[in-house]
Amino acid sequence: MGIAGSTEGICRTTLPEASNERALQSLDLNSIFQKCPAAYFSDLVLSFKNYYTGLPVEFKVSLDLSGLTSFQNSVYQAVMTIPYGETRSYGWVAEKVGNPKAARAVGQALGRNPLPIIVPCHRVLTAGRGFGGFSAGLTLKKYLLKLESNNDTFYPPT
Repeated sequence: MGIAGSTEGICRTTLPEASNERALQSLDLNSIFQKCPAAYFSDLVLSFKNYYTGLPVEFKVSLDLSGLTSFQNSVYQAVMTIPYGETRSYGWVAEKVGNPKAARAVGQALGRNPLPIIVPCHRVLTAGRGFGGFSAGLTLKKYLLKLESNNDTFYPPT
């Protein structure tokens, strides 16, 4: 798992990766970031560990959303209000951001989500309760939704 932050807060995370090198590559860091010791993010790492074991987690971290458009920022803020274990539609998010006809644009913004899990874009479905898309693939999206459903029998994606 990769985490990147600035002096303002967390600005990027990755979903679990096969190796540290792959996580760093997925963060797509540039020269504005400095490498921090893992201890710097220890509380957030613990929250992620709890999340991936099936515990409901409310991520209480400062976020740096400065590199985003105002539309992306409003979409991510709306999505962060979706409670753990619940889902909403792309249309619902579009309405929350004041543009009810922007469901497709909401999907595009979520496809660029730099903070997966913290901004729980996996909780957004199509109007017909279909899975829509997910940048890491639908298998992982289904896994995350099942993990949050409090179902005692969930299996990691293959």
